[in-house]
Amino acid sequence: MRWNDRTVPSVLSQPSARSVRRFRLVGAALTAFTVALVATGCGGDSGSPSGKDAPAKAETAAAADRVEPLASTPRPELPVTVPSADGRKVTVDSADRIVPLTGSLSEIVYTLGLGGEVVARDVTATFEQAEKLPVVTRGHDVSAESVLSLKPTVVLAETVSGPAESIQQIRDAGIPLVVVKTAKGLDDVGARIDAVAEALGVPASGAELKKRTQDRIAAVQKDVPRPADGEKPRVAFLYLRGTASVYLLGGADSGASSLLEAAGAVDAGKESGLKKDFTAITSEALAKAAPDAILVMSKGLDSVGGIDGLVKIPGVAQTPAGMDRRVVSVPDGVLLNYGPRTDEVLTSLVDQLYANGK
Repeated sequence: MRWNDRTVPSVLSQPSARSVRRFRLVGAALTAFTVALVATGCGGDSGSPSGKDAPAKAETAAAADRVEPLASTPRPELPVTVPSADGRKVTVDSADRIVPLTGSLSEIVYTLGLGGEVVARDVTATFEQAEKLPVVTRGHDVSAESVLSLKPTVVLAETVSGPAESIQQIRDAGIPLVVVKTAKGLDDVGARIDAVAEALGVPASGAELKKRTQDRIAAVQKDVPRPADGEKPRVAFLYLRGTASVYLLGGADSGASSLLEAAGAVDAGKESGLKKDFTAITSEALAKAAPDAILVMSKGLDSVGGIDGLVKIPGVAQTPAGMDRRVVSVPDGVLLNYGPRTDEVLTSLVDQLYANGK
């Protein structure tokens, strides 16, 4: 069988083998274990993935960790009053000193062409243009004092930004703070770009960036291999933080489903009935998901010692993905951003997922 003139990887092209593996998996299911969920943000522990068995490199998204600003120079037209995702109306008078509280928002601001006005970053804003800025937030841990010390004229937050006390402290200081709805899928990309562009007084630049982004995503999707028999690869998204002993399986609300489906795959966790964002990995849950491949963040994979460590997590080695050591790794800072570089993430995902079928 061939998909778009690419030979399908062996793990996907032998349905009978898959059936045998699933049967073996159910029979080998072990007693469930519970993992305590701790707040670890998107940072990771260092480690060394195995050599020859390391996943294909996410070259497109990681080789040049830079954003690509629009060619046109934005000219903010302010003041503007815009709706905030927390139900407020916020008036922004100046975009001279911008503080985005997440890496994803930083990416949008820089790509709009306003990177020169950004004065601070979140630890997840890892792209080259922002790397020298002072870090004032770490995931969901916003330091109000650090933010205010930089005298921002506008702060951009997401619905998950916090703690609430820090957000309120920034507002109490009289700083305009606009909350943008956190993304869950490809359908949110355009709305997030629009929200940021409108808050900064550059709606025309927002429209241009939204079109560029959506066009690029559509172009990637045109080249996604299509199974002749309709059988799509099953991919499980695992969130791993080895030193904190956090091993989670993504469900319908993990944020990865939209990407996987756009890549022509099935979200194995969602399809197996997991409705919330994440659940502790158990042999039983993995048996039901029966993934052909596993999607992880790069630092998460490093934190468990690469693929060698990954397959030691109970239940992983018995899955079709674990048996074939079939892992797709994407940098933490871009995987679930759903912004101007989502086409690069999707390209990396597709290239790795179908690498053996070229």
